Amino acid sequence: MIERYTRPQMAQIWSEQQKIATWLRVELLVCEGWARQGSIPAEAIANIRKAAVNLERMHEIEVEAHHDVISFLRMLQEQVGPDGRYIHLGLTSSDVLDTALALQVRDAGVALQAALAQLLGAVEAAAVRYKDTLMIGRTHGIHAEPTTFGLKLSIWVDALRRAQTRLAASLDEMAVGAISGAVGTHATVPPEIEEYVCAELGLRPAPVSSQVIGRDRHAQFLTTLALVGAVLEQMALEMRHLQRTEVSEAFEPFGAGQQGSSAMPHKRNPELAERICGLARLLRGYAVTAMENVALWHERDISHSSTERIILPDSTTLLHYMLFVMHSMVAGMEVNEARMQENLDLTHGLIYSQRIMLALIDAGMGRQEAYKLVQRNAQKVWRGENEHASFLSFLKADPAITEFLAPSELDALADPAYYTRFVDVMFQRLGLADAD
Repeated sequence: MIERYTRPQMAQIWSEQQKIATWLRVELLVCEGWARQGSIPAEAIANIRKAAVNLERMHEIEVEAHHDVISFLRMLQEQVGPDGRYIHLGLTSSDVLDTALALQVRDAGVALQAALAQLLGAVEAAAVRYKDTLMIGRTHGIHAEPTTFGLKLSIWVDALRRAQTRLAASLDEMAVGAISGAVGTHATVPPEIEEYVCAELGLRPAPVSSQVIGRDRHAQFLTTLALVGAVLEQMALEMRHLQRTEVSEAFEPFGAGQQGSSAMPHKRNPELAERICGLARLLRGYAVTAMENVALWHERDISHSSTERIILPDSTTLLHYMLFVMHSMVAGMEVNEARMQENLDLTHGLIYSQRIMLALIDAGMGRQEAYKLVQRNAQKVWRGENEHASFLSFLKADPAITEFLAPSELDALADPAYYTRFVDVMFQRLGLADAD
């Protein structure tokens, strides 16, 4: 992943130095497993433990060998001399690669879980802060009925919690190792070695494997990352809409020296939110590649290998970065409550149409008749028949309406607070404590 979208913690996890060091960790544990069975002398193990990663030498060998694992092994064997014959005993490359990859994914997962928890905490705090802040709810982009900004944010809370659950489950699926030899039969390395290595690494042995661990695990993980990204995209898209000039209800942070456009000095663009939406598309593409990697020839091929060198580091790195950006957006979000109130009043009371229709039905009018009467008066407002007239004024002037509802009753129905009656219930369901 390019440096622009890489946080230092994730860069270290996926660095080549860390990858090869993890390969070495697996190889040393396999040697220790053999030593426990008496297959490697104690003095040889002591010598093998002195081996260290030398990337420069490994790269020199790879120019000739054209095989990274062979180059890795030759680099180690050069350091330990004759005892090098015990390194990689009974193994195939995938034993090392897949088991080490599980460790790197676990480390990346820990970083992702921490970043997700930090974002969730910020959204929870914002939801509580704006629990009772009235604003217009929109369906199809059109004013619908009042809601609260806190309720909108609580939906994000619920989605992020589901994301946490999915991420934990997919990481658990990835937490397996395989030390089973060529085609996975254990013919050259007994199951006891696999069990020892995995226990030392905090992994479970794959119950059964071919020469590789089943790639449906990796596909589930990458699909989960894409789904978390989709949740972030949903949040970012909402922030983009709320920042539109015609809406202007909530804004991502904008620094004192920040510039929004190279041409127009007045611009304050939703560039963070747009960036997240774009990167979410990339995550989804990686998930498709991961699903295509599930189908391999017989006991293995390496059609998955080249793509995984890209999609696993890039996906985890991208999502980690996206979580960081979204946290900065939520933590620094600027909310214009006055504009929210202005937008509530923008349609001159049309947003109370359903409540008035229901009141007419409750007073004895048929549903279709009530709907058409209310719609007829609403259309007068849409057409601007009297630019100063409110929806309620048209209703009060309609005898077919006032036969069932008095003007004072109509006034009482136009109360946005009515729509917040059950916000507390939903916050209680989420376990969100009130700011008081």
